[in-house]
Amino acid sequence: MAQGFAPLERRSGFETMGPEAQAMQRDDFANPAMLGVAAGEAAWNRAPANGKPACSGCHGDINASMRGVDVRYPARNAVNLATLDLPGRIQLCQSLHQALMPEPRESAGLLALQAAIALRSRGLPIEAPSARGLADGVARGEALYRQRLGQLNLSCAQCHDDHWGRSLGGTRIPQGHPTGYPLFRLEWQALGSLQRRLRNCFIGVRAEPFATGASEWIDLEIYLRERAAGMASDAPAVRP
Repeated sequence: MAQGFAPLERRSGFETMGPEAQAMQRDDFANPAMLGVAAGEAAWNRAPANGKPACSGCHGDINASMRGVDVRYPARNAVNLATLDLPGRIQLCQSLHQALMPEPRESAGLLALQAAIALRSRGLPIEAPSARGLADGVARGEALYRQRLGQLNLSCAQCHDDHWGRSLGGTRIPQGHPTGYPLFRLEWQALGSLQRRLRNCFIGVRAEPFATGASEWIDLEIYLRERAAGMASDAPAVRP
């Protein structure tokens, strides 16, 4: 596994945040991300007005059919071998099987469906993308992770490998493991995706972010998942 520190030293974002936020995440009645889960579960069982099937019409019960799905993404589409993250896969289902205009990334509806699916992988280990034929994405993502970017000339690795645990702007720098997405970020007061968080990092170092849904974001997620392989999913999480 490509990573800058030994597996025994890995810490999730949950472990590096304060006790109040940890308590909020532990309690499903207090975790605000669960509101998104409820909306996503309702959407899963709701057929669109065009007469096409609901998600449950094809996949059945969400608890059974979606168990372990989130920890296996990003993944290659078997039809055209394109690499998709989970939101991209949901969008593809909406367009192909429900004949719907896919819900845009960062929309409440797409995040809610993602959160509802991700919950069914809670506690399961993240699978290494390299073991699923995505070694090329791991390599591209690691190159981006270690590349200095922006006017501040900083890389992801400099913060999340070299200086994790230190304080920045009143919060502790996490190791950057994507165990909890989509998550409710207290700073945002909303559910948000991993791509949104990565864009924030790019903006923070004064670099131009890639376009929404760009392959570079997918490659970064692939590498981050490889780096976090074996760690337990805690999505949908809470973070500061």
